[in-house]
Amino acid sequence: MRLVELFCGTGGFSRGAHLAGFDVAAAFDIDEILSSSYTSNFPNTKLVRYDVSKLTAERLEREAGGPVDGIFGGPPCQGFSDIGRRDITDVRRKLLWHFFRLVREVQPTFFIMENVRGLLYPENVGELEAAIELVSDIYDVRDPQVWDSSQFGAATKRHRLFVVGMHKDRADPVTPEDIAVWKRPAATVRHALADLQSASFLENDEDGFDWWRIEKRGRPCDYAMPLRVRDPKLVGRFTGNRITAHTPKVIERFSDVPQGGMEKVGRHPRLSWTGQCPTLRAGTGVDRGSYQSVRPIHPEENRVITVREGARLQGFPDCHKFHPTVWHSFRMIGNSVSPIMAQAVFRAVSAKLEGVATRDEAPAIAAE
Repeated sequence: MRLVELFCGTGGFSRGAHLAGFDVAAAFDIDEILSSSYTSNFPNTKLVRYDVSKLTAERLEREAGGPVDGIFGGPPCQGFSDIGRRDITDVRRKLLWHFFRLVREVQPTFFIMENVRGLLYPENVGELEAAIELVSDIYDVRDPQVWDSSQFGAATKRHRLFVVGMHKDRADPVTPEDIAVWKRPAATVRHALADLQSASFLENDEDGFDWWRIEKRGRPCDYAMPLRVRDPKLVGRFTGNRITAHTPKVIERFSDVPQGGMEKVGRHPRLSWTGQCPTLRAGTGVDRGSYQSVRPIHPEENRVITVREGARLQGFPDCHKFHPTVWHSFRMIGNSVSPIMAQAVFRAVSAKLEGVATRDEAPAIAAE
């Protein structure tokens, strides 16, 4: 099937689609920094840097190479976020409507929209309901569901809202129960990070990425094993493990924080080996003040977590690249859906599509 992602960023949602067996033909995003590593991670997907609010169905299908079977994406959530201002004048709120506009114009077999749970708050839910109304005559859309990524086996608690629609004439609807069957026990911080403690630094490459290699011998745990690099030439190698250099005063403050506790000045939580990571926030870009998100403290070491550690907690494989700059990398991770949770939703959709013709095949079948 031919899929398209809107607002792709670094591609956490695309990663989940691939894990569930789908290919992604094209991905759209206007932010050059947040999408800077997308092509490196998904070389077979066409990345189009374009304003989704100006995107037409004709342009979308042209870039995708033909009729589109699925559209998915997470419109910018800052205007609806729990911790944001939820400013009703934020122009990014309108991008939610444009997502559903494109679904109606393209009419794929299915769509998946992901966002923050704040979209269900009283001041926001009307916009969601109006957007869904754009497609409700064509798609079977069950009530929006809020899922926590730890419910599906991730090592982080991250609540995200999903709206799944299936074309009424082509496939059966996806129910909350269809997604719930993919629930798994949550991984712990130890499951995600333990083998990274043995990593040794290798080099900085010409693009500014820092390269490391896992030195720990033996079989990793079931959570870490599928995240490890599988290429025989790069086995154990990964990027983004540069450690933040803190001042002696900060290190002293961190040393007083027990696992599961909170550092009082910067409000940094210290991770517990036996628990899950709290939601990793994105921070803001230069256009919005360059605010860096608060990063958790490592369970044992008196420092905040590295990019790779954040990626592991979120469920990204070690082969996934982010950005040479730590700040932008955490913006990518904080803006992304956990690939583990995305995979579960795509698996539920996939189960409804067995035996369903692609839109390329449909005319030939009809002609017979």
